[in-house]
Amino acid sequence: MSSDVGMRKGDELADRVALVTGGARNIGRAISRSLAAGGAAVIVNANTSRELGQETVKMINEAGGNAALHIADVTDPQAVARMVEDTVKRFGRLDILVNNAAVRVETPFAEMKLEEWRRVLSIVLDGAFLCTQACLPHLIGSRAGAVVNVGGLTGHKGALNRAHVITAKAGLAGLTKALALDFAPHDITVNCVVPGTVETQRGLPGAPERPDYRRSVPPLGRRGEPEEIAAMVRMLCGPDARYVTGQSIHVNGGGLMP
Repeated sequence: MSSDVGMRKGDELADRVALVTGGARNIGRAISRSLAAGGAAVIVNANTSRELGQETVKMINEAGGNAALHIADVTDPQAVARMVEDTVKRFGRLDILVNNAAVRVETPFAEMKLEEWRRVLSIVLDGAFLCTQACLPHLIGSRAGAVVNVGGLTGHKGALNRAHVITAKAGLAGLTKALALDFAPHDITVNCVVPGTVETQRGLPGAPERPDYRRSVPPLGRRGEPEEIAAMVRMLCGPDARYVTGQSIHVNGGGLMP
């Protein structure tokens, strides 16, 4: 499988500015690079992955793109406000928001602490709420704004020991529909891209070893690549998807066929 899917050069996002939360590594990195390859200037957000974020920005800029790193906790309203303000100050506008920040943890429900439950939901749902609300005035000004939430297959299919993650990702799909209706009068599309099983870098914070029961492959016979998820996000942010909104679009190799 070629890893350059979604990285092919284009100009459909020229003069657009994108903010990608959790954009430093894995799917977030692929999304940041893909949007930049489409011509957008990109703010790569990270919280704990500063070095990886710097690597992502370097990859984009060395390929001829335009990117900068902004460290911010998406659960902190003041930090989010500063991030959006700095994005507009640096690039002059904001047209695209990708809510990708998340944590992946596995804990049996009986052992799950309220603090862990709240942390997962806060990053996924509160983060999407805060970032979208802070970006909204600029998305309205764009007249071709796009919000893409990155969901999860488990939010539709279920999984063991991930009640908090499943709840958060299912909520993100619901938020997508709500915002699509609210934002439609402003020509802002809101969609959710739902990755299936994807090859991501292991051994990093927030990326635990994959247990045996999660090592199966979908009908296409392989795990997906982050770039394949990024290609769908890029399409939804571009001019060819202006009639697509309120949708949860599955990119999963046939692992779930709703």
